[in-house]
Amino acid sequence: MQTVQIIEALQYGFIQRALISGSLIGVSCAVLGVFLVLRRLSLIGEGLAHFSLAPIGFALMLGIYPLYVAVPMAILASFWILQLAKKGDMYGDAAIGLVSAIGVAVGITLASLGSGFNVDLFSYLFGDILAVAQGEAWASVALSVLVLGLVALHYQELFAMTFDEEYAKVLGINTDRVNHVLVLLTSLTVILGIKVVGTMLVSSLIIFPAITALQICHDFKKAILLAVFCALSSVVAGILLAFIINVPAGAAIVLVNFGFFLMAYGLKRWLA
Repeated sequence: MQTVQIIEALQYGFIQRALISGSLIGVSCAVLGVFLVLRRLSLIGEGLAHFSLAPIGFALMLGIYPLYVAVPMAILASFWILQLAKKGDMYGDAAIGLVSAIGVAVGITLASLGSGFNVDLFSYLFGDILAVAQGEAWASVALSVLVLGLVALHYQELFAMTFDEEYAKVLGINTDRVNHVLVLLTSLTVILGIKVVGTMLVSSLIIFPAITALQICHDFKKAILLAVFCALSSVVAGILLAFIINVPAGAAIVLVNFGFFLMAYGLKRWLA
């Protein structure tokens, strides 16, 4: 019966769009997540996602497509976090918390002042991958290809900085430029991920596949490949579960990710 339901689900255009865009976004999150988790920057995804409430609420109030405003604002916010951490005499997590709090406060204020768009804002809070339009699916494909292409282009620099930023400087790597590339890619991926699981859960797409892979992989490239596998599997399984048993797709994706983490953690303890 479930096999029939799955075959039936795959015939629908909205399921196909959700699978394509969700899978590409999941892969982008997984690849960046390994770099961010090892550099202890994984919470930047949480901060940027929460900050995005402000531009999304502002765009909805003006009747503008939210991602047109959220993408450039998230990029600016990511650069602001870097500057605060570097020149503002504060740790990175404090800078992330500051930017996140501002975004949430402004977003809630706009939601209270606006009328008629709170339902739309709710969908951005918790995601609505099954409602992805064709244009949004193509945008996800284009931006995911851009993210993965830039990671491939700067892989050696990112790899060196992940384990020792000071040594990377000695090697002649422009660490400031590479840091800006990393947070730029993260901000793009976070905004894309909002459509999959919403601002409340988008950081899970970055964190879960990475920490799952790092439980059992000690080789960097193998960890990236396993993280990609976990991300793809969780997105596909979550979307199909959402269709079959009528649960929110974003929450299903996160719970499947958590299941993978528990299995990896259990395997690590068993092999220890």
